[in-house]
Amino acid sequence: MAEVSIICKRTVISTMPVQPGKFIPLSVLDRVMERNHVRSVFYYQFPSERKSGELTDKLRESISEMLSAFPLVMGRLLRSPDEGQWMVKCNDAGLRMVEANAKGTVNEWLQNLDREKELKLVHWEEMSHKPYFWSPFYVQITEFEGGGLAIGLSCTHLLSDPTSATMIIKAWADTTLGGKHIHQPPLFHPLPPQRQGNTYTNHQPYLINHYKSAIQNPVPISKHKHKTITLLFSQEMVRNCIAMAGIPNAHDHEKKLTPFEALSALFWTRTSKVKGMEGSLIDMSITLDTRRVLGLDNGFFGNYTVYNKVRGDGLDENELSKAAFAIKEVVSKMESDGVMDLIEWLEQEKCEIPPLMNGYHLVCVNLENVDSYSAIFEDNVSPVHVSYYIEPSVGPGQVLILPSPRSEGAFGRVVMVTLPEDEAEKLLNDELIQQFAPTTLMGLN
Repeated sequence: MAEVSIICKRTVISTMPVQPGKFIPLSVLDRVMERNHVRSVFYYQFPSERKSGELTDKLRESISEMLSAFPLVMGRLLRSPDEGQWMVKCNDAGLRMVEANAKGTVNEWLQNLDREKELKLVHWEEMSHKPYFWSPFYVQITEFEGGGLAIGLSCTHLLSDPTSATMIIKAWADTTLGGKHIHQPPLFHPLPPQRQGNTYTNHQPYLINHYKSAIQNPVPISKHKHKTITLLFSQEMVRNCIAMAGIPNAHDHEKKLTPFEALSALFWTRTSKVKGMEGSLIDMSITLDTRRVLGLDNGFFGNYTVYNKVRGDGLDENELSKAAFAIKEVVSKMESDGVMDLIEWLEQEKCEIPPLMNGYHLVCVNLENVDSYSAIFEDNVSPVHVSYYIEPSVGPGQVLILPSPRSEGAFGRVVMVTLPEDEAEKLLNDELIQQFAPTTLMGLN
């Protein structure tokens, strides 16, 4: 018997029929992510024993309640008749669900985890040549024979960023725990309207230049086999990293580093070292959720992630503070006017072939605000572990910085790093990283 055995694949629909003739257009921030997809896995250790399939049956019922609030998730992609842009036709085509069993307990699984093994818990199918017959969202429920459960969600990045994907799991948990009530219903609204009497040429085009470069200079897809390592940094470890990466002579609040800025500097310098960079760091793309920057509620569903470039010229692996300052400076430029400049430029550009946004540079993604551990399906049972992947992994590498379980403190973080296999092994043994003594949650075979 395989470690994971597929029992069945089915389609689930909502308890309420979808309003016929409803269409949801996609934004330019949606469309630019067409070539990527998101996968996430939530692990649970439930306290009581149940019959095989009992949990799956319960979740199958509650997901139908949840889907009533997410018509986009059940819809299908098609092109608009006027400009040929992607849009979603809301219908009752439903969500694809895979049901599976796995050997052992969830704790045993987590003690011996690697990338290939984990991805068996989150089903994904590439878009078919007939998109209208293809499901953009998949869920997989895997019950462990010895106890525990994994919930995998995968979707095209065209329709959802990691924050929105987590929103689906959280809403599903709400309907399972409390009936039909969803604490934060999704908001399906367009991006903020373009500004009157203003154009993107009025500001410094930092974001525009980065996207323009990605569109005009497509990169060949790397054929290296990638591996993912996952490290847990406690609150004390993160504070130590912030202190080490601290900007000299910084006294005011504006110059203090965030956990993301300190950890991204750490892994930027260490990754550049294992790649053999001398006299500079590898160029990096910083990825932020801009809902807050745009003044939007966290419940806005879709894509609000934006990329910006951090140049590695003039820096080296031993200059952690300078690397952190460079990151902080770039993050500060990802403010409202800059993001609106980018949105307006993309609207005018009408890019026919979207770029592969995670294939151009080393990518560092800020997922600190993703509320993973509030997805509680039963009283007092939070996820014991959560993983995310932004696929495909084809470029120099990717660093995801996530919240840790709440027991680790407000500054605790989980860092998932995906690199070519030989580089991942070197990074795992890096002397400076080991100095912080993080817990290895996922290593190498």
